[in-house]
Amino acid sequence: MQHAPLILPAPAKLNLMLHILGRRADGYHELQTLFQFLDHGDELGFAVREDGMIRLHTEIPGVPHDSNLIVRAARQLQRQSGCRRGADIWLDKRLPMGGGIGGGSSDAATTLLALDHLWQLGWGEDRLAELGLALGADVPVFVRGRAAFAEGVGERLQPVELEEPWFLVVAPQVTVSTAEIFSDPELTRNTPAITVRSLLAGDGHNDCQPVVEKRYPEVRNALNWLNKFVPARMTGTGACVFGSFPNRGDADKVARQLPVTMPGFVAQGRNISMLHRRLEALVQGVNA
Repeated sequence: MQHAPLILPAPAKLNLMLHILGRRADGYHELQTLFQFLDHGDELGFAVREDGMIRLHTEIPGVPHDSNLIVRAARQLQRQSGCRRGADIWLDKRLPMGGGIGGGSSDAATTLLALDHLWQLGWGEDRLAELGLALGADVPVFVRGRAAFAEGVGERLQPVELEEPWFLVVAPQVTVSTAEIFSDPELTRNTPAITVRSLLAGDGHNDCQPVVEKRYPEVRNALNWLNKFVPARMTGTGACVFGSFPNRGDADKVARQLPVTMPGFVAQGRNISMLHRRLEALVQGVNA
């Protein structure tokens, strides 16, 4: 990793709320959700290859090389752009898989933005976000890198300005299957649509949370524990849960009391992702 000429973060995200409005004819669900980024995430290193090969040098247990979203994102961009160059890629995996904080989707988005930069394609966010949607519903929000109110399957994004509190994120040691939760017959699928204004006034909840709590006692236990200190909520389809604090000191104080069976981390919510702040600094450095 340290030999990679380009090293970029792949930040975590939180779904501050998640409403399910209905199920579409194609089986996907109509959603309303609010994304905010965290200053915490995976880290990826990239180097250009001239032989056209895409090689991820980090093994992820249970994920074959060619199935990894990082590799799929790189190959998709390569195919669609007609680029003949390849890439060596390294991953420092810090975010839990199946945690609802966007690890795989964020890795894919960082890969698209990094290779667009290294291969000098000049595709820009719009085209990369469109390509990313084919990889996963959450990929476009990471490509754009702005806190957003999302509708549709998560692809219609409206940037929003939110407060940037500190969060304690607790990661129950369980992997939640998104497909399993969205196919559960007990999942609420008829929440009325709300406006951004009412959302920013504090309305909102997570329709997936009751289903996950019922299926996964580890998630229920984490919510019960965190609720003793601040209002706790699950992000996405879980398993991670979070609570917000006005400053880092308060969040750290509660984090120090976490049971050993409940790993967690403290990070600040950010309206512009740390990936985009890093890319902006790179561009300014080149133009300076």
